[in-house]
Amino acid sequence: MSPAALLAASAGAAGVLGTWDVLATAEAARLAERLERAIAPLARARREGAAPSVAERRRLGALAAGSLFAAGWLLGGPLLGAAAALAGPAAAVAALRARRARYRDEVRRGAAGAARALADAIAAGHSVRGAFGEIAPAVPGAAGHELRIGARALSLGEPTESVLERLRVRAATRAWDTLVAAILLQRDAGGDLPALLRELATSLEVSDRLERDARAATAQARFTARLVVGLPGATAALAELAAPGVLRALVAAPLPAALTALALALQATGLIAIHRIVRPPRA
Repeated sequence: MSPAALLAASAGAAGVLGTWDVLATAEAARLAERLERAIAPLARARREGAAPSVAERRRLGALAAGSLFAAGWLLGGPLLGAAAALAGPAAAVAALRARRARYRDEVRRGAAGAARALADAIAAGHSVRGAFGEIAPAVPGAAGHELRIGARALSLGEPTESVLERLRVRAATRAWDTLVAAILLQRDAGGDLPALLRELATSLEVSDRLERDARAATAQARFTARLVVGLPGATAALAELAAPGVLRALVAAPLPAALTALALALQATGLIAIHRIVRPPRA
């Protein structure tokens, strides 16, 4: 083979390898983009409290099912993978609800700061509409996000009652119900709204402090309860890692499979009971 032919062959091989590398990079970028789009509802649920669309919920459920299927297959074979995949959509919905609940809790805890900021702005001479636009950029966190949504709606000319009602519905807590009721009541009956809002802020801060103290006092008991509930699952995982095939044997025969299903149901019942016991009341 002449040197020219050898160089040409090398150049062709390098070109093929380069083309494959470019295609692989592009495919990886598309895969990362699709993955980011699939998990985007989780980020929005925590950052904005937004509910996903039906298509987004389906994509997230499919991603969760595929991930659980792969994990279950690696841990205990295809049968365990299929059983784990069935829990994928429910796990995705639970994750979305948990993140939206954390957002609403942050909105609730921000009611005191919002009430105090509104009181200061109104005492400085602003109307309620002007006070929203004045304080919205300065209030941090989820409460600030909700106030900025309301301020934008007010700046576009939407009625104050509609904006306050939507804010109350989105917050879905007694703290914001009271705040909105105080503003609307003062508009109809008159009175010292800044003083009322400051009193409301003080009472909300006291309530939040008492709740934090209660949760700190019961932290050890809640951790122990969750640890006891999670021990069987951790033990089963360690047994499978130590002796592969143990979990497959549990579901191979009817009686062990039925007992395992009953144990899982009892574990789920225990988790739900613990969650309901330690869940704080709607504030």
